[in-house]
Amino acid sequence: MASQNGSERQNATALIEWISGPVLRARSEDPFQINEAVLVGDRRLLGEVIRIQGAEIVVQIYESTSGLRPGVLVQGTGLPLSIRLGPGLLGGIFDGLLRPLFGAQSHYVQAGMYTQPGKTFHFKPLVQNGQQLDPGSRVGELRAAEGKPQYCLLPPDLQGRVLQILPEGDYSDTQAIGTLEATDGGQHDIAMSHLWPVRLPRPITERLPADSPLITGQRVLDSLFPIARGGRAVLPGGFGTGKTVLQETLAKWAAADIIVYVGCGERGNEMTGILHEFAALQDPKTNRPLLERTVIIANTSNMPVAAREASIYTGVTVAEYYRDQGLHVALMADSTTRWAEALREISGRLGELPGEGGYPPYLSSRLAEFYERAAHVRCLDGSLGSLTIIGAVSPPGADLSEPVSMHTKRYVRSFWALDRGRAHARFYPAIDPLQSYSEDIPVLESWWRDNGNPQWASDRRRFLTLLEQQAHLERMARIIGKDVLPPRQQVTLLAASLINEGFLRQSAYSPVDRFASPARQGTMMRIIVRLAELAEQAVDAGASADEIGGLPVFRKLERMAEEIPEGSEDQFRQLSAEMESAFATLLEKGDHAR
Repeated sequence: MASQNGSERQNATALIEWISGPVLRARSEDPFQINEAVLVGDRRLLGEVIRIQGAEIVVQIYESTSGLRPGVLVQGTGLPLSIRLGPGLLGGIFDGLLRPLFGAQSHYVQAGMYTQPGKTFHFKPLVQNGQQLDPGSRVGELRAAEGKPQYCLLPPDLQGRVLQILPEGDYSDTQAIGTLEATDGGQHDIAMSHLWPVRLPRPITERLPADSPLITGQRVLDSLFPIARGGRAVLPGGFGTGKTVLQETLAKWAAADIIVYVGCGERGNEMTGILHEFAALQDPKTNRPLLERTVIIANTSNMPVAAREASIYTGVTVAEYYRDQGLHVALMADSTTRWAEALREISGRLGELPGEGGYPPYLSSRLAEFYERAAHVRCLDGSLGSLTIIGAVSPPGADLSEPVSMHTKRYVRSFWALDRGRAHARFYPAIDPLQSYSEDIPVLESWWRDNGNPQWASDRRRFLTLLEQQAHLERMARIIGKDVLPPRQQVTLLAASLINEGFLRQSAYSPVDRFASPARQGTMMRIIVRLAELAEQAVDAGASADEIGGLPVFRKLERMAEEIPEGSEDQFRQLSAEMESAFATLLEKGDHAR
């Protein structure tokens, strides 16, 4: 950790005067800095300076403060709170301070334990002695015995001339693999890993406009409320609406090279289930364990509350590190509500005036800082990468007007509202199509047009119109009865029902239906829109809604998602031809009846 290295350069010390939970006050005549990492007591507990008032500093501690008392020494490090980023993170399970929870020296994270066990990687240099390197340059290729190939990156705040680089071979990720002469004349070791402050976004060359969606394989998201690569989305929903299950599904099927999953303040048994499931899952792209392209940060509700506040920044910093390797990264944060509650608790101990819902007044700016780190970028080495952030919100009582939900909506472009009624009806994903929205539609329309579905925008509008009409007609039907509705309105209900049951409902357990490619989604949308058109024509010709709903092909349409697998365009064409033939017969019968 940065604190271990920095303690040799900074001798500022203070003595504790007051302590309450994770917050302490200490007095010192030495200079400290805001956001400086400190070590507290004989156990060297990690903390961070969050306020300076004259000779008094206020520190939040990221570990259990049991046993601390006035008079205990607080030692500065001279560095901000930082984590060590390197190839050994991939496939690991860590706490909110990036300390390993699996494979460490002990079954438990010990107080003051910051080091990560070293791992061996095969290093192939990409630079030569005497070569001038810019910040963020690729120094070499790294490959482990198992897992995804990676790059050794020069830190973004370092540049200079290579004095020495080790030859190709196997090395520990903790040892120096070269020496660099910086522009100021100083010499620095080059290692596979380096430190970076968690609260400081990693620099980039430029932000690029979004030009493609992050394909998730979930039809309700990709086809109705898509998110761009490098975009921001929120998944709000009450308890039991399926937020965690949906984020697990996205982690498995989203078109991302790397997944960073942050379990922030979740229940311990829930995180245990996630860890076991991720360890057993296979990556559908490589048939390798999914964990090999995943970093899990687990900070459960029974862990120190200050570490929960830091875990979000730890996760997004790790995600930025892999983005800087020219990769597409997806960060799942579950949930930002628990993170905001940690802010509220610490703010209360500091005696700050509360804002809405008791949260600190700076809740909005902290949320903005987090979500704004998502982007599609040109990295320092010239490669293109992206970081997509999908945060979950757990509003008390499913109240989407509470502060965390309302402030989050200001900083995201895709809003995927989960509905308790749908969840209780075993409808998955339980996303409410009438409350959800996506602001990325205009920039993604050309992508869908170039990828085989030029009618995507109009088909999407048709779907949402039918679903909105369904909600209105169902309220009317509860008053006057469904049977007295005009035939046109009954057919609208029939088409909307097909959208819900045949398109939006998706089984996570079905080998055929758990993932849908954009091509398959587009084909299904066109068939359903055509069904709505034919049904209206049939009603105008005298057919009844019951006749249309009773057609054998209608049942096949409801089951097409689970019965027609990927790459079976012939079966979709056959189903479409059968539908056209059935309605042609129905129209012909209506003409004869007249």
